[in-house]
Order: sequence, then C-alpha cells, then structure tokens
Amino acid sequence: MKVVLINPPAPHIETLSVIGMKVPPLGLASLASMLEQNGHEVKIIDAPAMELSTPQIKEILNKEQPEMIGVTATTPTVYDALEIAESAKEVCPDSFTVLGGPHPSFLPIETLRECPALDAVCIGEGEETVVELAEAVERRRGLSDVRGIAYRLKEGRIVKNPSRPLIKDLDSLPFPAWHLLPVDKYTILGKKSVICHVMSSRGCPFRCIFCSSSLLFGKRYRARSAKSVVDEMEYLVSEYNPESIEFSDDEFTLNKRRVEEICDEIKRRGLDVPWACSSRVDTISRSLLEKMKHAGCFLIYYGIESGSQRILNFIKKGIRIEQIERAVKWTRKAGIKALGSFIIGFPDETKEEIERTLNFPKRLRLDFAQFSIATPYPGTELYEIAKREGLLLTEDWSRYTAAKPVMAMKNLNVEELQKLFRRAYVNFYLTPRVLFRNLKQYAFTILKLAAKSTLSLRSRLSRWEYVKERRKVHRKVSL
Repeated sequence: MKVVLINPPAPHIETLSVIGMKVPPLGLASLASMLEQNGHEVKIIDAPAMELSTPQIKEILNKEQPEMIGVTATTPTVYDALEIAESAKEVCPDSFTVLGGPHPSFLPIETLRECPALDAVCIGEGEETVVELAEAVERRRGLSDVRGIAYRLKEGRIVKNPSRPLIKDLDSLPFPAWHLLPVDKYTILGKKSVICHVMSSRGCPFRCIFCSSSLLFGKRYRARSAKSVVDEMEYLVSEYNPESIEFSDDEFTLNKRRVEEICDEIKRRGLDVPWACSSRVDTISRSLLEKMKHAGCFLIYYGIESGSQRILNFIKKGIRIEQIERAVKWTRKAGIKALGSFIIGFPDETKEEIERTLNFPKRLRLDFAQFSIATPYPGTELYEIAKREGLLLTEDWSRYTAAKPVMAMKNLNVEELQKLFRRAYVNFYLTPRVLFRNLKQYAFTILKLAAKSTLSLRSRLSRWEYVKERRKVHRKVSL
C-alpha cells in the first residue's frame, strides 16, 4: 500500500523561523521505517525543510494518490496539519487520513471533531499502531481491533479504542528511514548543516508540570542497548557523514552505566563524530563528563528553567540551585559546552524572580542559553492549573509557540512579560563575553535572519488569517 507521511508547513513558529532552524522529523522517519519493513511503499514530505506550501503539497498528493496519508502535529502546528488533511481529502477523497503527534494524543476526540476530513488520530507511540492501522486500511477491515487510535465511523460517531502498551524492546525497532528525508535541506542559523538525530531512550520518571513527555512516552525509562545505539551512529556516519549527531532523548544520562557503555563502544570502534545530548543537572558526575568528552560529546543541553528555587519547586523540577551551579562548572571543566534552557511566565512568578532567571545564565557562564514563555500545553499539569484557575488567555493553538503569552500571570501583565522575554536574548547574547566569542561565526547570520523575520512578519500573519477563515468556511459547509 502507498503511504505518504507529512510534516506540515509551519511559517508562524517564530522559534524555528527566526533562527533559521529546520530539523528532521525523526518521528515520521521512525514510522516510515516500520511501514517499509512491513511491505508498504512510503514517501515523506517534510514541508518546512523543502519550503513547500499547502497548495504544493496538495499537488504532490494529487499526483501520488496514496491510500493512506499521515500528518504529524504539535500543539502550535495542529491547524496547519488539519489544513493538510482537508486538502488531502479534496484531491484524494478515498484516502485514509490520520493525525499523530503530541496534540492529537492528548485531545483525540476534540481533534477529530474539529476536522471532518480527518478519519483517525494515533494516540501515543505510533510505530506499532501505524502498521496495524495500515494493514486494516489495506484489507478494508474495521478499526475496532487497532489499539491506540480514535476514529470516525461512517455515520459520523467518534470511537476511542483502548490504549496501546508502550514498546518494551526499543532495540527491536528499525533505524529511522533517513533515506526518505531531504537530508541536505536541514539548517541551523540559516546555514545548511548535516546533523543526524538519534533517539536512544524513551520515557521520563520526573514530574515537571510544563512537560508532556512522560505522558506521551511513559514514566518508565526505556533505553536501547549501547550496541544498538552505536550501530545506528556508525550507520549514519557511513551513509551521511554528519557534522555531528544529536541525541533526542529527554534524559540521555539517566542511566550512567549505559552512557559509559555507549562511550566505551564509540571509542572501541574508533568512531570519530562529535555528538550532543540533553541531561539533568542531577544525573551527571565529573567522571561521567570526562568520559563523555573523550568519546566525542561537545555540548550538553540542560533543562535549568529558573534561577528561583521557589519556581523550581513549583514546577516540580526536583533540582536545587547549587546542583545547577555545580553541574555547569563540571561541564565547563570537562571541556564540554553547556546550553541552558530557561522558562519565564509561570502563574505567580514575580518580576524579581524573572529578573533573577534572566541574569542566571550570565552568572553560570553558560555557552548558550535558550528562553521561552511558560506555555500550558494540553496534557500537562500546567494546562490543568491554568484551566482550573481561569488563566488561559486563548485556546487558539497556533499561539502556543512558547514565544507568545497564552496564560495570564498574577503579578505581571502580558505586555510586561513580552518586554522581559525580548530582553532575555539581548541580555545574554550581547554581553561582551558571549558576543566576542560568537561574533565571527554567527553575527552576520543572526542579523540577516532578524531582518528577514521582521520583513516577513506581516505576510505570515496574513497567511494565518487566511487559514482561519478557510477553516470557518469549511466548518459551515460541513454543517
């Protein structure tokens, strides 16, 4: 059976477009490899990387005429994904349309109700589900036995099937289908860069109220073996010669012994490729950092989130300020660059606490810092808090980009929060230490991207207004 998987256009996502970031949709590539392994013909359309518009995707679908069309959707891209589903039905009326990803996983019934052109949504991990779904569609069987989906019956009624157990053995999954991705189209800061991504584990046992990962992939940590991980790294190096490899795990260093085994295997095979990963400040040690450095680790992404211990406690981060300071110091001593992630705008956060967070990256002497506005994504505890306390400013999901306030604060208004957010990057990246270090490599690119973003802002907003109006008309016609 012919299947087309689509990463929808998302021109309104500032956090990607402004910094010129185009990253591979690893989830779609993983689904594609499972489908191929089970005898299906698969094509991936990565619209952001290939700079394709919805009409262009519509033309491709009209030409391909696949029997099944799958679209991935985060919360801020869900409307884009639904627009693709609508367009798909116009040119492939007999195709089966399915949406997957975080947003439909947490709001499956609502998502199906929103879009009559959508036949089903996949809930949670999709590798096993998509294979069963494709088989049912191909054989024209009913969907009642496919676990992990919600779907629409012919008479319009929506049914949610029992959930699917999480995949126990991640080593059993085939490597993602990189051969179906436009590897030469991905960029960082607007520059083409071959960076391959590897998912070496899933699941998170921690309880951060702003994160939905543990709800999507489970609270039980599931990890691939060191051999499987390094096998994939070796394959990527031989086939694509990447500049670096990035581990996409939420928490790469949770099992220290496994990380040590991965490092030993990298060294044993003489694999010479720089790599980066994400970690918590309470799951590393000096000896582990040194071992990681010798095996090629050049950057660690730390979820630091706040410079206020009170806020860290509120968001259930489970770390202390002194642990943050110690981990960053150890990382710097090991010769590994540190990138810290920070979030501002939690409901009862004060201006003084935000100021402390904005100054924290400089005090830590981080190499890079990333800032975002607290966003209550569906499925998270923060969303439940915001909804319960009447703090949601909008449920226009296109605004849930982590760069726009969508949740009211008790001590600051929206304008004050936006002003502080704008200051965050300037405060860090225009300090003499950071500016001089990055000036030669990044300055021109950043200025060019900023200018491009400003000039295109009006057109992006105009397009989004068109999309919303189009959806209103579609709903009226459907009624």
